[in-house]
Amino acid sequence: MILTSSDLKTLEVAHEHYANSKYLKAMQYFGELSKKYPNNEEFNLYILLCDIATENEEKSNMFYDYFTVAKLDNIDNAIEYVKGMIKAYDGDIEEITKLLNEISSIAVDSLDAIDYKDFLELVKSRGSFKEAFEDIMFSTKVAITSKDDFFDFITKLIDNDFKSSAYSYLDGFNQYFSYDTKIQELYKKLEEKTNANNNHQ
Repeated sequence: MILTSSDLKTLEVAHEHYANSKYLKAMQYFGELSKKYPNNEEFNLYILLCDIATENEEKSNMFYDYFTVAKLDNIDNAIEYVKGMIKAYDGDIEEITKLLNEISSIAVDSLDAIDYKDFLELVKSRGSFKEAFEDIMFSTKVAITSKDDFFDFITKLIDNDFKSSAYSYLDGFNQYFSYDTKIQELYKKLEEKTNANNNHQ
């Protein structure tokens, strides 16, 4: 399937609306593409993620971030995997246990937080930040206890294309570090990264 320049513009606008938490608007644009390409599972998945976001923004953003990264390796597998995670989160306990065991080196029972220092050890053992964060992003929050750790973590999230997660952590900690100009620099970097990626899709 080859998208026209008009299609690419529509896709760019859809992603921009999603990034700005305008999920119904994003759904409308993804819907236009899905209507034109009814067999395109990627567009259908984006519509589903927009729908989820209207009820659970954090859950949708986790799926969106994972898919954005995973589709670069194998889009078909990424689509099926995210659909499986959505099914699991809709109440299939056996399914979520199986999937979490696949993506996490941390016990499924400890669905709470991992200290940033321990997370960095996980990064070393997995060989990359991307793989380490994929391991925990559906099961565990990273506990940040210092400003330097926070800025380092957010920078790595942005550099590895976990943009929605970066927004979530930034928004969550902004009240504590709002006086620091580094916060605004990170927001700007995140916005630039989001726009750059949309322009290449």
